[in-house]
Amino acid sequence: MLRGLTTTTFFADDVGAAAAWYAKLFGIDPYFVRPEEGPPAYIEFRIGDYQHEFGLLARHWAPHAATERPAGAVVHWAVDDLPAVHDTLLAMGATSHEAPTPREAGFVTASVVDPFGNILGIMTNPHYLEVLARRPERTV
Repeated sequence: MLRGLTTTTFFADDVGAAAAWYAKLFGIDPYFVRPEEGPPAYIEFRIGDYQHEFGLLARHWAPHAATERPAGAVVHWAVDDLPAVHDTLLAMGATSHEAPTPREAGFVTASVVDPFGNILGIMTNPHYLEVLARRPERTV
């Protein structure tokens, strides 16, 4: 049975440029880079409340053919202020894929296409906040 999100992998022709773009978005540097010297082929960040892994892989290693248009599953990441995050992504050079869209019960979704052709979803998610609130206190 599925137990939770482990790693979301996006693809880029220039992993170094994608890593710099996402480092700016996340406010942190990747914790894992391979190879350690020279142009990176794979990098990983740990982000969010549950330290989910976000990877960037050189497109030529993708297990499927590249497409001319954005494609694939849309993974929505929980955010506190969806309009502000959406505006930030657009200001950083992403393009709108789905404008902020209210759903039922307080859910709101939106998605953008990053400058590297990947779809990045964001979401206001009351369920996520409920689960987070029930979590025991963290000791950091």
